[in-house]
Amino acid sequence: MDIASYMQTVGQQARAASRVLAAATTDAKNQALSAIASRLRSSKDALLSANAADLAQARDDGLEPALVDRLTLTEKGIEAMAQGLEQIAALPDPVGEITDVKRRPSGIQVGKMRVPLGVIGIIYEARPNVTADAAGLCLKSGNAAILRGGKEAIHSNQAIAACVRAGLGDAGLPDTAVQVIETTDRAVVGQLITLPEYVDVIVPRGGKGLIERISREARVPVIKHLDGNCHVYVHTAADADKAVAIVENAKTQRYGTCNTAESLLIDAAIADAQLPRIGQMLADKGVTLRACAQSLAILRAAGVDPRHLEAAQESDWSEEYLAPIIAVRVVDGLDAAIEHINRYSSGHTESIVSENYTAAMRFLREVDSASVMINASTRFADGFEYGLGAEIGISTDKIHARGPVGLEGLTSQKWIVFGNGEVRR
Repeated sequence: MDIASYMQTVGQQARAASRVLAAATTDAKNQALSAIASRLRSSKDALLSANAADLAQARDDGLEPALVDRLTLTEKGIEAMAQGLEQIAALPDPVGEITDVKRRPSGIQVGKMRVPLGVIGIIYEARPNVTADAAGLCLKSGNAAILRGGKEAIHSNQAIAACVRAGLGDAGLPDTAVQVIETTDRAVVGQLITLPEYVDVIVPRGGKGLIERISREARVPVIKHLDGNCHVYVHTAADADKAVAIVENAKTQRYGTCNTAESLLIDAAIADAQLPRIGQMLADKGVTLRACAQSLAILRAAGVDPRHLEAAQESDWSEEYLAPIIAVRVVDGLDAAIEHINRYSSGHTESIVSENYTAAMRFLREVDSASVMINASTRFADGFEYGLGAEIGISTDKIHARGPVGLEGLTSQKWIVFGNGEVRR
């Protein structure tokens, strides 16, 4: 296959389809989403067969068990994909929404209209469900999509793509509105991220190496986050029971997600009283605490299992472990906590545990991350939990989309003017 020619064709088709989708009615888009959901259900056997081929190859290639798990499709997973598309159909359509209309002294009225971005390229790895989720979000937001999944899921992704194409056709929309790349050739990625004439934004979903490469080489804007070094800060005015529950959930509910807490800060004024209980809970859960000298001394004196205690290194303060490990540091008050987070955080999600309104509101204002929380687990930083439906990813950038990216994050705004013959003088 001539990859350059192939990607030119894909790009041209996507650009043409994006014009159709931008003008499509909400009903037409919702009909397509419902039709794709129906096609997924009726193609269950074909999807499971395709996935079985991917799983067999994955095992032959010696893929890690966690990767095989992410690759696996089940009947329940197929139904979840279908329901996810129906949930997207039930969400309000952001396209065409007019806001902030104000009359100017000249007589004109000025406002903003929400519009699709155009063509979105999405590069992801072993999760076949992303194919359906991404297709649905791009479709509802009026964008054409070019999807490049990992080679591990090539058969599964193509089977899902067939359902997407059929559903689009059922609703009278172009089947090129969602194109799933048909080759595993890695040269496709290099082509996709350097087609500014056809692609308006790239969304990478994968490991840090993939995202760093795309950020470095792309010639189109990228919506991304590299790390998820999230913090829980236990303030002097924290409720002790809330602190334990929030740290437990934020760290131990799931270890491998980007909104899992990787760092724990606790005020020096309450460290002797509250850190031993939190530390014991984490150790009982099998979590290793990489602790600063002060917190290490407190934890050792309290009798926390030494097998779960290690001295922290400077690199631990900025680490995303994705494992049962957490960095622990005693800080001297709110100012020190904010300074530490703004220095070491990846800008993803931070939470303060405090009953002091003034301190909590300062934390909200001054911590420079995409999601900032009061008395809640960082695990809530998620498109579904925020009421966005599905999400295309999470952005730690500051321009355009920040935090979980749902339908609104896949649109932009343009200025609009209503006049009645006014001319500028």
